[in-house]
Amino acid sequence: AAAPFDALEAAANILVVDDSVTMRKATARLLERQGYKVITARDGVEAMQFLQEITPDLMLLDIEMPRMDGFEVVRQVRATARLARLPIIMITSRSGDKHRGKAMALGVDHYLGKPYQEDHLLAVVAASLSATGVPCHESGPGR
Repeated sequence: AAAPFDALEAAANILVVDDSVTMRKATARLLERQGYKVITARDGVEAMQFLQEITPDLMLLDIEMPRMDGFEVVRQVRATARLARLPIIMITSRSGDKHRGKAMALGVDHYLGKPYQEDHLLAVVAASLSATGVPCHESGPGR
């Protein structure tokens, strides 16, 4: 029997923002293998340009980037009515309590250190999407 909807159409759109081309590509490939649609941005300025035209279902965001850092991106996203509830997962090499506290105070949903564990990232992505009611493309029984 045919599925009631096309799984690709239901795939969540995820914006990956990181100035490291290696991190962007690795994270995008990981998410695409799970069936997500991925858009990548090189820094906060590029991310904000994309966000003027699209509303992703989730954003993965680095802190330390040229032109506009992750903290400023979060400030602008949370101050924009259309984006205010966008789930944000911060992925950063800054693992200290000071940075985590600042990120959480600004409204980040999850804070992960680099390098991240792929299974953990995928679980956090799936949980963040399901909390918003976005259908997430899951493969296998492990979720």
